[in-house]
Amino acid sequence: MSQATRIERAPVVLKLEQVSRWFGNVVAVNDVSMTIGAGVTGLLGPNGAGKSTLIHMMSGFLPPSSGSVTVDGQATWHNEGIYRRIGLVPEREAMYDGVSGWDFVLANARLHRLPDPKAAARRAIETVDMLEASSRDVGGYSKGMKQRIKMATALVHDPDVLLLDEPFNGMDPRQRLQLMDLMTELGRTGRVVLFSSHILEEVEQIAGGIEVMVAGRHAASGDFREIRRLMTERPHQYTIRSSDDRALAAALIADGSTSGVELGDRLNVQATDYTRFAHRLPVFARERGIRLYEVTPADESLEKVFSYLVNR
Repeated sequence: MSQATRIERAPVVLKLEQVSRWFGNVVAVNDVSMTIGAGVTGLLGPNGAGKSTLIHMMSGFLPPSSGSVTVDGQATWHNEGIYRRIGLVPEREAMYDGVSGWDFVLANARLHRLPDPKAAARRAIETVDMLEASSRDVGGYSKGMKQRIKMATALVHDPDVLLLDEPFNGMDPRQRLQLMDLMTELGRTGRVVLFSSHILEEVEQIAGGIEVMVAGRHAASGDFREIRRLMTERPHQYTIRSSDDRALAAALIADGSTSGVELGDRLNVQATDYTRFAHRLPVFARERGIRLYEVTPADESLEKVFSYLVNR
């Protein structure tokens, strides 16, 4: 993808204050407050955590049931003017398959009443490296190409806030790296660039700040190193198979890195000091002549990792 035009702008602040959203009796987002400044921020959480609902409220397409969402103090809901400052890349396609990529982006430029919509459309399409394919109908695009043309529609009016809902879905490794570079460059110009993901590695590679959502609640906030530390320091469950589970269990019980072991068909271990456990386990096995056949984390699902952050 082409490099974004480097135009410095005044730093932007996207703010949520005690935001909740419910649909009937279902609470999708519960009392969320966060402040997001310029740069790239990852909205991290398992599927169903409320990330898309938050993004829809941030973009002004969904009203909060309570609380407020603002960009530089201006409400995003029921505020036509704010749409000129926000670009949205939704997770769902919501595209017209019989329309060319060029016409799709151009239509968005005209909707924003830009002074030169054709120049703006071309610039946005070049930015996402889709100029060559822009004459083709959207229905013939791959998933990754659709993601890129949606990115062009979100950039066509040069927004201050760019919101991306699972933007890497369907992209091949090369496209993912190109999009990461583009998002990083956009964040450096003073924009708020917020993207949602349920994949920790995606967020780790480009996000300066992280907001973690679990079950509609705001679980944690900070830079990636701090969130990673919280995740690493939580109790870890492991399943182990070895040539002598009983002897290995005795050694682990006596060591300060574990809070409990359970013998059965396999050895189940709860490690409270992950770093020490990872270091000591092979040492214990070597010292006692025990062969390790399997060491498997038993609770590494995002739901369990993030639930620990909520309940800590």
